[in-house]
Amino acid sequence: MKITLLIVLLLALSPFPTPCVVVAETPPNIVLIFCDDLGYGDLGCYGSTKNRTPHIDQLASDGMKFTDFYSSSPVCTPSRASLMTGCYPRRVGMHEDFTGHWVLIPRSRRGLNPEEVTVAEALKSKGYSTACVGKWHLGDQPEHLPTQHGFDHYYGIPYSNDMQSARRGDPPLPLVKQNSVIEAPADQATLTKRYTRQVISFIEDNKAKPFFVYLPHTFPHLPLFASTDFRGKSANGRYGDSVEEIDWSTGQILACLDRLRLTENTLVIFTSDNGSNGRNGGSNQPLSGAKGSTMEGGMRVPMIARWPGRIAAGSKCSDLATMMDILPTFCSLAGASLPSMKLDGFDISGLLFGNKDSRSQYKALYYYRRRQLQAIRNGNWKYHLPLEMTHPNWTSAEQTGAGRVGKLVNLKNDLKERTDVADANPDVLQRMEELQKAAVATLGNDHIQGSEQRAARTLDSSKPMTLTK
Repeated sequence: MKITLLIVLLLALSPFPTPCVVVAETPPNIVLIFCDDLGYGDLGCYGSTKNRTPHIDQLASDGMKFTDFYSSSPVCTPSRASLMTGCYPRRVGMHEDFTGHWVLIPRSRRGLNPEEVTVAEALKSKGYSTACVGKWHLGDQPEHLPTQHGFDHYYGIPYSNDMQSARRGDPPLPLVKQNSVIEAPADQATLTKRYTRQVISFIEDNKAKPFFVYLPHTFPHLPLFASTDFRGKSANGRYGDSVEEIDWSTGQILACLDRLRLTENTLVIFTSDNGSNGRNGGSNQPLSGAKGSTMEGGMRVPMIARWPGRIAAGSKCSDLATMMDILPTFCSLAGASLPSMKLDGFDISGLLFGNKDSRSQYKALYYYRRRQLQAIRNGNWKYHLPLEMTHPNWTSAEQTGAGRVGKLVNLKNDLKERTDVADANPDVLQRMEELQKAAVATLGNDHIQGSEQRAARTLDSSKPMTLTK
C-alpha cells in the first residue's frame, strides 16, 4: 500500500509511540460477497463441522469476525433493499411486493425508487467503477435493474432461482447481462463458476482505479446446484456442495487480488442476506429459528471483514451491527457524501478498525417480518411482541393471542430465546414499549403508515424478462 511521504516523516519524528495504522493515499477497493440463505452456523469459522470452508475461514483469520451482525429482514428482497440504501425496508417501501408477496416475484411492477441513493451510486460519485454479479432481486423491469441504480456492469439472475413457475406465468429463469437476457433457462450448475469469472475479469479490467464489486451469490438458496467439480464431493449433500463451491469462488477472488497486488488496499466483506431455512443441511447453530422468522436464526448472519493493515487479523467484534451499516461505512471509507435522506444504518469503520471508543450506535434493532414488527432488541434484551396473528412455522417465540404481555429474553445467556424473564424486568418492558411506539410512529406496523416511510417505485405495467432472438 502506498504511504504519503509526509505522514511517514511525521511518524518517524514523533516522540510518542505510534499506533499500527496505515493511511491510504487512495480510497479502498471493495469486494462484497453476499450469499443467499447461508446460515450463521454454515462456515467453519462459525462452528460448522459439515462444510469445508478453508478460504472463508482464512479470510476470518486475516480479518474480523462479527458475532452480532444482522440482516434487516429474514427474507431476500427486503434485506437487499437495506444493503443498497442503508434503511429499514419499510422506510423505503421494499418490505413486500405490491401484490402482497413478501419478496418481489417475476414481472413485479415494484422496485427501488430512483430517488433513493444506493451504495453503488454513492461510490460512483467518488470515481469508483461498479459491478453487480449475481442475484439482484430488487426488480426485474428495465427501470429497476442494477444498471439503473449505479452499477456500470450487471451479470446475473434478476430474482430467486426457484421463481420459474409456469402455473403462475413465470418465464424460464433468465440470465441477464446489462439489461438483456442472454440465456433462459439459466444453467444453474455453472452459475457460481461463471459469476467468479465475471468478477475476476472486472477486477482485472479496473485494477488501475477504485472499484466496487457486489457479488450476490445465487446459493445456497433452493434449489441447490453445484458444478461437476463440486457436485457430490462434500459430506453435507447438495447444500455442502454449493457452500464449498462458494468457498472455492472466494479463494479464486482473493488469489486474483494477490496476483494483481491489490490485497493491501482492498476491503473484502463476506456475509449473507438472512439465515438458512434450516433444512437440506443448512445450520443456524447455536441460534434458534430459521429463514422467514424473527428469531435470531432468521436474521443474525455471519459477517467477515478483511483489510490488511487496517483491520486487525484474528479480531472479533461482538457489537451489534447490521446490513444497513454498509452504505454509511463505505461512504466514510471512500470519502463520499451521505445521502440527504434519512438513513437507519451507521458508519461502523471505528468497529472495523478496533477503535477503543467505538460502540454500537443502535438504540434499538427492529425485527420486521413483512409489514409486521415482531421483535425489538435493546442491548442484550430482546422483546418478542404479543402477536395476534402469526404463522406457527415462522417463530417459536409463542407470543400469540390478544392481551399477552410479550416475551422478554436476555441474549447474553439465552441465544435459544427459551426463557421468558418479562415478569422480573418490568423496567425493561416499559422501555421496550416506548421503543415499539417510536418504531410504529415512524416506520409503521401492519397497515399503520409510519410518518417517515418513503414509497418504492411501482410501475403501471410490467413484462416478463425473456430471451430475444
